[in-house]
Amino acid sequence: MKKQRFAAFIILLSTATVLAQQPQNLPEWAYPDHFSAFSGNGAEIARLPGSKASFNLADINNVWFVPDWYPDAHPPMPDVVSHGRRPEVISCGHCHLPNGQGRPENASVAGLPEAYIVQQMADFKSGARKGSDPKMASVNAMIKLAMSASDEDVKAAAAYFSSIKPKPWIRVVEVEQVPKTEPKGGMMVVIKGGGNEPIGDRVIEVSEDLERTELRDPTSGFIAYVPKGSLDKGKQLVTAGAMPCTMCHGANLQGTGSIPSIAGRSPSQMARQLIDFQDGNRNGQMAAMMKPVVAKLSMQDIVNIVSYLAAQAP
Repeated sequence: MKKQRFAAFIILLSTATVLAQQPQNLPEWAYPDHFSAFSGNGAEIARLPGSKASFNLADINNVWFVPDWYPDAHPPMPDVVSHGRRPEVISCGHCHLPNGQGRPENASVAGLPEAYIVQQMADFKSGARKGSDPKMASVNAMIKLAMSASDEDVKAAAAYFSSIKPKPWIRVVEVEQVPKTEPKGGMMVVIKGGGNEPIGDRVIEVSEDLERTELRDPTSGFIAYVPKGSLDKGKQLVTAGAMPCTMCHGANLQGTGSIPSIAGRSPSQMARQLIDFQDGNRNGQMAAMMKPVVAKLSMQDIVNIVSYLAAQAP
């Protein structure tokens, strides 16, 4: 078990190799780059309410293993989702969870169009899609995975995740003050006893229950603290702007055809995508349509947009 955990750590560490210093204009809340495994004794056994399963922490941290706490809650996982393929293709379900809901450091892929998922993997592989922060471990992991995944791997994972209906996963709360946080484990984490601070032009997305998040509990979601008034401002930008999101993503923002749903998904992830489009780091099919839409967005605009999107039914 120790060897498995060490191997998993080495792979995650290698994906986070420092290629350049983090650009100064990138908001830390959207690009937290500090990656670490869940602490504790690797042999310690974990359990969750309502689950008959039990797993030790070494397995939970193993990137070629998916702790399937509730196997009856999703379709049978293809092998690439449940175990991946050593040495380069880590299991899709380890990061995105068996139900595809994902975490702030990666993405919710549940219910995305199958063709869209296949195309994004091709874009990662070709270099058309990358992150604005070259140290972002999750993006580097996807690029590395895409280089080694077979067409069959990609099609199997895309068919699986596209078949799952996304569920409400993020509770959006408008605030003026927010708990102080720090980047840890690829996401923002509340500092115990740290008090509060003004939220400013930020979205602070944190676990409802950090321990259950780190146990990869697919039933424990997230809170997104957003600035007061951001939902109304975001609605105006999304539904009535010069080039409203609803024009392509549908009136309910749940996608049309091969255009993805953007409703109810991680605001951290959505902010990264808008910034990556702005910075020219996300290209590929249909990227040309997004670039003029996001070109003049300010950080405040981005905060308002992703706050509103996160609050919508997925």
